[in-house]
Amino acid sequence: MKAENINLNKEIKFSKGGIVSKVIADGKESEISLFCMARGTAMSEHTSGREATVLVLKGKGTFDLAGKEIVLLPGVLIFMPAKTRHSLAAEDNLAFLLYLA
Repeated sequence: MKAENINLNKEIKFSKGGIVSKVIADGKESEISLFCMARGTAMSEHTSGREATVLVLKGKGTFDLAGKEIVLLPGVLIFMPAKTRHSLAAEDNLAFLLYLA
């Protein structure tokens, strides 16, 4: 991966009633994606084969992590071990970074 400077505020774009995701950094063993979820959208329960970290940038939502509900607000950071069940829903337009390692 080459060194880059990314202005996340310029990258946040919401789609009416949809979810937009964009890989913003991709390394040999890691990846960072920006997710923008429109108000009222949700991701059903799923798992990831890799460890993951979520950092909320904008908006409000809920995150279910293995049965524990977490309120998503700017600045909230969540760490998930690989294969942990999780789902999320956007109460307002919600933007977050997903780091997979």
